[in-house]
Amino acid sequence: MTEAVLQTRGICKSFGALQASRDITLDLRRGEIHALIGPNGAGKSTLIQQIAGSLAPDAGRIMLAGEDVTTLDTPARARRGLARTFQISQLAMEDTVLQNALLGALGASKVGGLGLWRAALAQQDARATAQAALERVGLAAKSATRAAELSHGERRQLEVAVALTLSPKAFVMDEPMAGLGIEGSKTMTGFLDGLRAQAPILLVEHDMDAVFALADRISVLVYGEVIATGTVAEIRRDPAVRAAYLGEGA
Repeated sequence: MTEAVLQTRGICKSFGALQASRDITLDLRRGEIHALIGPNGAGKSTLIQQIAGSLAPDAGRIMLAGEDVTTLDTPARARRGLARTFQISQLAMEDTVLQNALLGALGASKVGGLGLWRAALAQQDARATAQAALERVGLAAKSATRAAELSHGERRQLEVAVALTLSPKAFVMDEPMAGLGIEGSKTMTGFLDGLRAQAPILLVEHDMDAVFALADRISVLVYGEVIATGTVAEIRRDPAVRAAYLGEGA
């Protein structure tokens, strides 16, 4: 079996009487894209928050590259190589493309204090890391452009560049296709397809065309519980998945 880079084991989370995560066990293997799908309210965001460290599970464990990170906060997990991108952009819109990438590189180097990007400018290693990440996503030519002036798709690429500065062991991506048109989704799909070689991707996405084009495996979450995990073909023909989420037209 291919080595698991990211694992959850028996994750449970309740909010009063609502059980948002029910004994969730899944893994992300080296070199793969593992998609997490499900209807609105299925508990996908709650699970992602627990994996990323912004929400503590009531029970269960989260492992990253063999290390138990369950009690670590989000910055600590990021420094260990868990890179997250968001459904809603988290970029510094008034800063340039290079400055945004530098913030990521500086965060990875654990340097703190005010004026972080200015400090990073003086660090050749951080600058080289940021520039390499921008080259990787195709934004090197726009390094002096403010993030606010980028297209929606370019902002998505910049978020990935910031994540790349962490030298990630795994990506957690929350709806990277959100807000993109047909052509933008095709471009992003191609980009993510090549990115899996750098680090595996846990992908939360509603664009089923993208999911079916990208995913090596899919886990289906319904009412806080994983009801099926399998290949695209297996998920397409699973009767429980068709009844709960995909529908007969899948």
